Amino acid sequence: MLLFLSTPFWGIFLTLFVYWVGQQLFKKYPVFIFQPLFIGMVLGILILLGLSSLLQQSTISLYQQYKVGGDFIFWFLNPATMAFAVPLYKRRDLVKRYWLRIFTSLFVGLTIALFLIFSISRLFGLSKIATIAMLPQAATTAIALPISSTIAGGGQIGTMAASITAMAVIVNAVVIYALGTKLIKWFKLDKDPIGLGLSFGTAGHTLGSAKAMKVGEIEGAMASISMVVIGLIVDLIVPAFAKLLGLM
Repeated sequence: MLLFLSTPFWGIFLTLFVYWVGQQLFKKYPVFIFQPLFIGMVLGILILLGLSSLLQQSTISLYQQYKVGGDFIFWFLNPATMAFAVPLYKRRDLVKRYWLRIFTSLFVGLTIALFLIFSISRLFGLSKIATIAMLPQAATTAIALPISSTIAGGGQIGTMAASITAMAVIVNAVVIYALGTKLIKWFKLDKDPIGLGLSFGTAGHTLGSAKAMKVGEIEGAMASISMVVIGLIVDLIVPAFAKLLGLM
């Protein structure tokens, strides 16, 4: 068993296994708490903790062994994210027509979100690392994690910040995928496909964009463009914002 845990196949197997369990549970119980990504994350943590206790091995070392194979799966996130450019290209006419509205709404929304995150973090007494980790969560993991790690200073602290960021991004995506449609109806935002798509892509990232595509072609295209634009804005603004507030 120890030999298997030291190979990349361990990380690949655990990732696929916990996600498969999440899928089976969600098929049987299609409610928010059984979303495959959420279940996979929780189950993966529990398995690592259980193995740590059973093998008398530190959780960090087990996670590092897992990460070798896990990073192989993570690599596919980049091309999967790029695939969302297809609906964007098909409806590029909308981008040309509404580019100012798109950029302005995303820029203003992100700026407000950053101040809210910082204020709430201070209110609840979160540590500097936790505050830093929350700032880039509007972007996809492929963009948010490196930004979080860099602002935190790299090394082990940077890795810790990136891990918190990853959890925040995943939780955002799961919540939007599960409740996004209901939230849109509650706030009566379903009459504007442009705004609906932008909100799905910004808040829910890849999962949100996938959900938007199920709603409609325009919504899917707008979700895709919001992921691209918000990623660029986060990359430019978040480090400057963190420096302005003395977080780096």
